[in-house]
Amino acid sequence: MTKIIATLTCFVAMAASAFAGEYPDISIKELKAAIADKKVVVIDVNGSESFAKGHIPSAVDFAANSKELAKVLPKDKKALVVAYCGGPSCSAYKQAATAAEKLGYTNIKHLSAGISGWMQAGEATEKAKAADAAKG
Repeated sequence: MTKIIATLTCFVAMAASAFAGEYPDISIKELKAAIADKKVVVIDVNGSESFAKGHIPSAVDFAANSKELAKVLPKDKKALVVAYCGGPSCSAYKQAATAAEKLGYTNIKHLSAGISGWMQAGEATEKAKAADAAKG
């Protein structure tokens, strides 16, 4: 019985690490620096309603841009692309990360803290109208 439990525990740990390591994590501090340096495209995968209420500054709404993601990503396929969703237990970010990877991007990271961690850290968010006005 002990061998079976040990085997199952090992299998679960291996499976979890295989999924967890798909895209490397980026810290809030690292992401803030990349945004300040204008060296990142941030993709919000929380849905348009959540995006309108508040998102990480400079982020693009994946729901509104998913069909034409190539238009909002830089020409440089080595550029940093960061996807995020609600928080550490959310895996929706993988939709955007996978879409960017299929377009040939090679430097894709995940903000596992998500929008909830960003706000808990006291970081500012933008509302959709402010973001649209800044782009216009």
